[in-house]
Amino acid sequence: MKIFPAIILTATLLMTGCGGEDTEELALEDYPTRVKAMKVLTTDAPITFSYSGQVIDRDEITVQSKVSGSVVEKYVKGGQDVVEGQALFKIDDRQYQSAVLQAEANLAKSKTALAKERVDLQRDEELWQANAVSEQTLTDQRIAVKSQEAEVAANEALLQKAKDDLADTIVYAPMSGRLGIDDVTVGTLSTAGSTSLATIGVVDPVYVQFAVSEQEYLRLSREEERPNSSFKISLTLADGSIYPYHGEFAEYDRTLGNETGTLIIRTIFKNPEALLVPGMYARVEIEGLKIPNALLVPERALQQLLGETLVIVAQSDNKSAVRKIQLGEKIGSYYVVKSGLKADDWVIVEGLTNLRDGMPLEVTQVTAKDMDFSFSPSEKIFDAEKNANK
Repeated sequence: MKIFPAIILTATLLMTGCGGEDTEELALEDYPTRVKAMKVLTTDAPITFSYSGQVIDRDEITVQSKVSGSVVEKYVKGGQDVVEGQALFKIDDRQYQSAVLQAEANLAKSKTALAKERVDLQRDEELWQANAVSEQTLTDQRIAVKSQEAEVAANEALLQKAKDDLADTIVYAPMSGRLGIDDVTVGTLSTAGSTSLATIGVVDPVYVQFAVSEQEYLRLSREEERPNSSFKISLTLADGSIYPYHGEFAEYDRTLGNETGTLIIRTIFKNPEALLVPGMYARVEIEGLKIPNALLVPERALQQLLGETLVIVAQSDNKSAVRKIQLGEKIGSYYVVKSGLKADDWVIVEGLTNLRDGMPLEVTQVTAKDMDFSFSPSEKIFDAEKNANK
């Protein structure tokens, strides 16, 4: 369809020589409105989903001591990288050393008593063979030996616990990662299984989580399952730089949020330089998806009225026509049109003010390049509500 500028004849040519009411001003509707119009696009539209994401630890552990006491030594400092099994803190071990010595003494005493009971048992067995003692005496002595053996076993267990407690006065890293800076100072009284001495989190790789709508989730999950899928997940950091590694889908929440109607997704990114820090915000972009033969209209052409979306098209007779349309996904400067427009329609993108249905137009045809329209998402990195992903 080609749209030509309207040829408007002035009313004065028809009213020459007339006076009175025939010389009144022409109605505004008799003059064409200058507008710019662009043909509706039909193409395989690339979809780029963009979200405000937050970096979180892949794993985080709170380090606690297994025994109570004052922290007397620190072998690390906050923010330091540690490896599994590395010594972190030392708890005052004096009482635990004393407990080991006491347990050793009790065990030695019980072993001596057991040796005596065994000697007595051997004697009673010999006397019983000679009918010098009763069978009851022999039985009682055997019970005495068993009782003393149980006491030895109990003291051995107590000694082992005392040794374990002494060993636990050194607190080791339960996994490799990076310490938080919330570690305690020397002199802190640590209660076993309660006091947080430090936190350790894995810094490579890390999760980046964000919220998606139900429709977006369905599209992404189907695309992920499709053979030879070409989508990619990238990050744009707060300074506008592009993170050098691409991510992968890692975890989906099991339910949609009751209030938001969104689903939390976690992606996983390599982080060998530890550039991504938990708590950091970044824009997550998922590219590589397409809508085949999509009908696209510029966002600039849209108007809202009473909850309905409208566009004004320039018809072949150079008159305006209002169309009610239904929209799909937003793609850069465009929206996908589900209904209400045809592939050969021209929509007005400039000059919409005070424009109504059936008005004459003076149309200038423009292209997407003329209007600086593109499929790229907005350069804005963060949503106003950053906490939507928390």
